[in-house]
Amino acid sequence: MEVPVEVAILNAVQGTIGTNPAVVSAARAMSHFGEHALGWVGIAAAGWLVDKPRRRQWAGVAVGAVGAHAASIVIKRIVRRPRPNDPSVQVNVSTPSKLSFPSSHATSTTAAAVLLGRLTGLPLPAVLVPPMLLSRVVLGVHYPSDVLAGSALGAASAAAVLAAEKRRRP
Repeated sequence: MEVPVEVAILNAVQGTIGTNPAVVSAARAMSHFGEHALGWVGIAAAGWLVDKPRRRQWAGVAVGAVGAHAASIVIKRIVRRPRPNDPSVQVNVSTPSKLSFPSSHATSTTAAAVLLGRLTGLPLPAVLVPPMLLSRVVLGVHYPSDVLAGSALGAASAAAVLAAEKRRRP
Protein backbone atom coordinates (compact mmCIF):
# COMPACT_ATOMS: atom_id res chain seq x y z
CA MET A 1 0.00 0.00 0.00
CA GLU A 2 1.37 3.39 -1.00
CA VAL A 3 1.88 5.98 1.75
CA PRO A 4 0.37 9.40 0.98
CA VAL A 5 3.06 11.99 0.18
CA GLU A 6 2.33 14.20 3.18
CA VAL A 7 2.47 11.22 5.56
CA ALA A 8 5.78 10.19 3.97
CA ILE A 9 7.13 13.70 4.62
CA LEU A 10 5.92 13.56 8.23
CA ASN A 11 7.61 10.18 8.63
CA ALA A 12 10.85 11.49 7.12
CA VAL A 13 10.94 14.52 9.43
CA GLN A 14 10.03 12.51 12.49
CA GLY A 15 12.50 9.77 11.53
CA THR A 16 15.42 12.21 11.22
CA ILE A 17 15.45 15.38 13.32
CA GLY A 18 12.34 14.21 15.18
CA THR A 19 14.36 11.46 16.85
CA ASN A 20 16.44 14.05 18.73
CA PRO A 21 14.84 14.67 22.16
CA ALA A 22 16.20 18.24 22.22
CA VAL A 23 14.46 19.00 18.92
CA VAL A 24 11.16 17.59 20.19
CA SER A 25 11.53 19.55 23.43
CA ALA A 26 12.23 22.77 21.53
CA ALA A 27 9.26 22.08 19.24
CA ARG A 28 7.01 21.63 22.28
CA ALA A 29 8.27 24.91 23.77
CA MET A 30 7.51 26.66 20.48
CA SER A 31 4.07 25.08 20.47
CA HIS A 32 3.29 26.44 23.94
CA PHE A 33 4.68 29.89 23.04
CA GLY A 34 2.56 30.07 19.88
CA GLU A 35 -0.67 28.72 21.37
CA HIS A 36 -3.51 31.14 20.53
CA ALA A 37 -0.81 33.67 19.44
CA LEU A 38 -0.23 34.49 23.13
CA GLY A 39 3.58 34.60 22.93
CA TRP A 40 3.39 37.09 20.10
CA VAL A 41 0.87 39.20 21.99
CA GLY A 42 3.25 39.19 24.98
CA ILE A 43 6.14 40.44 22.84
CA ALA A 44 3.92 43.11 21.30
CA ALA A 45 2.75 44.21 24.75
CA ALA A 46 6.35 44.50 25.97
CA GLY A 47 7.24 46.57 22.91
CA TRP A 48 4.17 48.75 23.44
CA LEU A 49 5.23 49.40 27.04
CA VAL A 50 8.86 50.34 26.34
CA ASP A 51 8.72 51.93 22.87
CA LYS A 52 6.20 54.74 23.31
CA PRO A 53 6.88 56.50 19.97
CA ARG A 54 5.92 53.35 18.04
CA ARG A 55 3.03 52.10 20.17
CA ARG A 56 0.69 51.99 17.18
CA GLN A 57 3.05 49.62 15.31
CA TRP A 58 3.48 47.41 18.40
CA ALA A 59 -0.29 47.24 18.72
CA GLY A 60 -0.36 46.31 15.04
CA VAL A 61 1.86 43.30 15.80
CA ALA A 62 -0.67 42.07 18.37
CA VAL A 63 -3.64 42.79 16.11
CA GLY A 64 -1.92 41.07 13.19
CA ALA A 65 -1.03 37.93 15.16
CA VAL A 66 -4.47 37.64 16.79
CA GLY A 67 -6.30 38.49 13.58
CA ALA A 68 -4.29 35.90 11.67
CA HIS A 69 -5.02 33.32 14.35
CA ALA A 70 -8.74 34.13 14.22
CA ALA A 71 -8.77 33.84 10.43
CA SER A 72 -7.11 30.42 10.63
CA ILE A 73 -9.73 29.22 13.13
CA VAL A 74 -12.55 30.29 10.83
CA ILE A 75 -10.94 28.49 7.90
CA LYS A 76 -10.33 25.37 10.04
CA ARG A 77 -14.02 25.22 10.90
CA ILE A 78 -14.98 25.52 7.24
CA VAL A 79 -12.41 23.05 5.83
CA ARG A 80 -12.62 20.56 8.76
CA ARG A 81 -9.47 18.63 7.77
CA PRO A 82 -8.55 16.23 10.57
CA ARG A 83 -5.05 16.27 12.03
CA PRO A 84 -2.64 13.53 10.94
CA ASN A 85 -3.93 10.21 12.24
CA ASP A 86 -1.78 7.66 10.44
CA PRO A 87 -0.43 5.05 12.89
CA SER A 88 3.10 5.79 11.65
CA VAL A 89 2.89 9.43 12.80
CA GLN A 90 3.80 10.11 16.40
CA VAL A 91 1.86 12.97 18.03
CA ASN A 92 4.18 14.70 20.48
CA VAL A 93 1.95 17.46 21.92
CA SER A 94 -1.70 17.98 22.78
CA THR A 95 -3.86 20.26 20.66
CA PRO A 96 -6.97 22.30 21.46
CA SER A 97 -8.84 20.89 18.47
CA LYS A 98 -8.81 17.97 16.08
CA LEU A 99 -8.70 20.27 13.05
CA SER A 100 -5.56 20.72 11.01
CA PHE A 101 -5.89 23.09 8.06
CA PRO A 102 -4.41 25.66 8.18
CA SER A 103 -1.90 25.65 11.04
CA SER A 104 -2.80 28.48 13.41
CA HIS A 105 0.75 28.47 14.79
CA ALA A 106 2.16 29.00 11.29
CA THR A 107 -0.42 31.68 10.59
CA SER A 108 0.14 33.81 13.70
CA THR A 109 3.92 33.31 13.66
CA THR A 110 4.22 34.47 10.06
CA ALA A 111 2.03 37.50 10.69
CA ALA A 112 3.98 38.43 13.83
CA ALA A 113 7.37 37.83 12.20
CA VAL A 114 6.54 39.99 9.17
CA LEU A 115 5.22 42.80 11.35
CA LEU A 116 8.06 42.57 13.88
CA GLY A 117 10.58 42.44 11.05
CA ARG A 118 9.14 45.57 9.53
CA LEU A 119 9.16 47.30 12.91
CA THR A 120 12.70 46.28 13.91
CA GLY A 121 14.40 46.12 10.52
CA LEU A 122 15.54 42.55 11.27
CA PRO A 123 15.03 39.56 8.91
CA LEU A 124 12.64 37.95 11.39
CA PRO A 125 10.45 36.07 8.90
CA ALA A 126 13.49 34.13 7.68
CA VAL A 127 14.59 33.41 11.25
CA LEU A 128 11.28 32.69 13.00
CA VAL A 129 8.92 31.18 10.45
CA PRO A 130 10.79 28.07 9.21
CA PRO A 131 11.44 26.69 12.72
CA MET A 132 7.80 27.13 13.73
CA LEU A 133 6.56 25.45 10.55
CA LEU A 134 8.99 22.57 10.99
CA SER A 135 8.08 22.22 14.67
CA ARG A 136 4.44 21.50 13.81
CA VAL A 137 5.54 18.64 11.54
CA VAL A 138 8.07 17.34 14.09
CA LEU A 139 5.27 17.23 16.64
CA GLY A 140 3.04 15.30 14.21
CA VAL A 141 0.10 17.68 14.52
CA HIS A 142 0.11 19.13 11.00
CA TYR A 143 0.64 18.05 7.43
CA PRO A 144 3.18 20.08 5.41
CA SER A 145 0.37 21.70 3.42
CA ASP A 146 -1.23 22.89 6.68
CA VAL A 147 1.85 24.85 7.69
CA LEU A 148 2.47 26.24 4.19
CA ALA A 149 -1.13 27.42 3.88
CA GLY A 150 -0.98 28.87 7.39
CA SER A 151 2.16 30.79 6.56
CA ALA A 152 0.59 32.20 3.39
CA LEU A 153 -2.48 33.27 5.39
CA GLY A 154 -0.23 34.88 8.00
CA ALA A 155 1.63 36.84 5.33
CA ALA A 156 -1.69 38.05 3.91
CA SER A 157 -2.83 39.07 7.40
CA ALA A 158 0.38 41.02 7.96
CA ALA A 159 -0.06 42.73 4.60
CA ALA A 160 -3.58 43.79 5.63
CA VAL A 161 -2.25 45.31 8.87
CA LEU A 162 0.53 47.13 7.02
CA ALA A 163 -1.96 48.49 4.48
CA ALA A 164 -4.23 49.70 7.30
CA GLU A 165 -1.27 51.36 9.04
CA LYS A 166 -0.30 53.09 5.80
CA ARG A 167 -3.83 54.45 5.35
CA ARG A 168 -3.88 55.79 8.94
CA ARG A 169 -0.53 57.61 8.83
CA PRO A 170 -0.90 61.38 9.28
